[in-house]
Amino acid sequence: MARILVVDDEPAIRQTLTFTLGSEGHHCFEAADADEASNICATSQLDLILLDWMLPGISGVDFARRLKRDPGTRHIPLIMVSAKGEETDKVQALDTGADDYITKPFSTKELLARIRAVIRRRASSDAEQEVVELGGVRIDTQTHRVTIDQQIVDLSPTEFKLLHFLAVNAERVRTRGQILDGIWGNDVYLDERTVDVHIRRLRKFLEPHGRHKFVQTVRGVGYRFSEK
Repeated sequence: MARILVVDDEPAIRQTLTFTLGSEGHHCFEAADADEASNICATSQLDLILLDWMLPGISGVDFARRLKRDPGTRHIPLIMVSAKGEETDKVQALDTGADDYITKPFSTKELLARIRAVIRRRASSDAEQEVVELGGVRIDTQTHRVTIDQQIVDLSPTEFKLLHFLAVNAERVRTRGQILDGIWGNDVYLDERTVDVHIRRLRKFLEPHGRHKFVQTVRGVGYRFSEK
């Protein structure tokens, strides 16, 4: 079973979550804030982080960004937990690189299902091609680095996932729904217009290198990555 770090400043919530997850065979670590969580990340092999939005000191969102920037922790799947239920809040959390977002209150069945889905998706992603190279664009999933003509392109976690998803499906048109499912999974509910926003951001990152035209709009259908 999975080794899961539960980060929440309320002891009662941590105990409830660790009991629930432990009853399913998972091994849990507990942290009350970002500092404790960082120490556990540095000394333990983790399969998933369950991170509350509201933490003392540094917020869960800011801590998630820190984790996803760190080469030592960026590979760990992360589920953000929050009482904030607006779509803008979900988008903000997912933009940090979080793999899923669950709104309080939630049922035990929903939590366990989302954990299984995230771990399953990450295992599937790890089995994919590690390096993709097309038209001078090199995407390395192990180092989480994109280079164009040997120059490093600094992408956010979401734009990295989007570029990788389109590149491994090069020349094939993908609908907005397929892109949402491919990046966030079909358990996360976001407006399809979210894809358009991230496509625009990705093109902006690629434009200085002359590769923005590789991300093509197929009117009435979706998007594709093509050198042609």
